[in-house]
Amino acid sequence: MAMKMITRTRSAITSAVRAKVNGDGFSTLADEVWRAPGERWFSPSDAIWRVHRDTSMFVGGIRALLLQSLHPVAMQAVSEHSGYRGDPWGRLQRTSRYIAVTTYGTVPDAEAAIAKVRHVHDFIKGVTPAGVPYEAGDPHLLLWVHCAEIDSFLAAHQAFGAKRLSPARADEYVAQTAVAAERLGAVGAPRTVAELETTLMQFRVELDRTEAAVEAADLLLKHPPLPRTSLPAYQVLVHGALSIMPGWALARLRLPYVPLAEVIAKPLARAATQTLRWAFEVDPDNSPPPATL
Repeated sequence: MAMKMITRTRSAITSAVRAKVNGDGFSTLADEVWRAPGERWFSPSDAIWRVHRDTSMFVGGIRALLLQSLHPVAMQAVSEHSGYRGDPWGRLQRTSRYIAVTTYGTVPDAEAAIAKVRHVHDFIKGVTPAGVPYEAGDPHLLLWVHCAEIDSFLAAHQAFGAKRLSPARADEYVAQTAVAAERLGAVGAPRTVAELETTLMQFRVELDRTEAAVEAADLLLKHPPLPRTSLPAYQVLVHGALSIMPGWALARLRLPYVPLAEVIAKPLARAATQTLRWAFEVDPDNSPPPATL
């Protein structure tokens, strides 16, 4: 009886998460990406697999979106063209699939996914309220999005992952994520944690809190498109993400830094990611990774 209850609990958690992160057709998608035969850029022993398979990615994803929103030009492109307001889960599922294919998929599938995104970027152009023209395929903007994303995934993994990466393995992760980033069009993607930190520091002069950034933060922090029953668990992940945000980013977004909240938030977020890890580890060697597929 106890084992049946545990199995049902695990199934309920994994089904609820995958319904949001992966959408319909999860089994087919998992077969196409996770189990498809063929050469891949990376293997299970690589740092990128360890990071992207861990449930700390859920915290890292929230942090990444908040950090990315601080670039006025990049955020304007997202605000005008991504459709995240009307279909936030659809955007998450598309991003999830892209990360999964470029991390675990065969080389032809990964290259096809990158080509598809590049094609979409060709049609995303506009002008910011300040009169600055933008293109989604701008190598500079792609570099910002990439760096904010992998810095967030790595920070979340080091804080809430099953096992911290050594400095050498952290550098390996940064270098491996550059493979897809540069094929997508980013130029000068960092290869080490030190280079990543330097690149982010260089971007700080371009960052600002815009109306689009405020709107994105409100959606993530105050009005997430979730049923009430899911909000407590989601808020634990949110506060975990805020607890590892750089102080300067919190200041730019005008989000409060509360030391006591951080002391409470980190253990709760760690417990939440451990619970999710437990739920997904029915067959850790063969089951698709939870945070992406």
